[in-house]
Amino acid sequence: MPYEDALAQMEARAAAVAAGDAGEQVWLLEHPPLYTAGTSASVADLVDPDRFPVFKAGRGGQYTYHGPGQRVAYLMLDLRTRGRDVRCFVSGVEQLVIETLAEFGVSGERRDGRIGVWVVKPDGSEAKIAAIGIRIRRWVSFHGLSINVSPDLSHFSGIVPCGITDYGVTSLAELGVTASLADVDAALAQNFEALFGPAVVAS
Repeated sequence: MPYEDALAQMEARAAAVAAGDAGEQVWLLEHPPLYTAGTSASVADLVDPDRFPVFKAGRGGQYTYHGPGQRVAYLMLDLRTRGRDVRCFVSGVEQLVIETLAEFGVSGERRDGRIGVWVVKPDGSEAKIAAIGIRIRRWVSFHGLSINVSPDLSHFSGIVPCGITDYGVTSLAELGVTASLADVDAALAQNFEALFGPAVVAS
């Protein structure tokens, strides 16, 4: 789905949820190759500005990449009914990724001072496998998370992902896990319900 279309529809849906005119939704989708800039993005971290389109995302964080083979999940949830606790909500989103990765035998971990979910690779190095960028307006969340299933990891070289230079990025495929986006979706749905409550598939 084109990023600008997703952003416009997501913002409209979040506003409708806040106004009480629509229910919560979670979207699972893919984007064409692109870079997004969060509100803390530094121009110096855009290494190759002409490689892919660059969009201002309006979420927290710095630069990130989206593209084929990466599952993006946008979460439009009403935190007024979920305790109005932003820290707890973000921790829950991290846990959603960690539990989903565990379904494929991958141990996802948090790191102090580093946003996202991290893994220790077989050579002992650490790499980021999932990014998290949340915005909350009128106590409704939007934007969300991305999990690297089988993207072209060379595409990340056009930015400094999330402003972190000392560590790389990885994917389920690079870790030797053969999983489709549909496999990851099923795991996300199961773990979402365990952490956030019942959900139904929209038609």
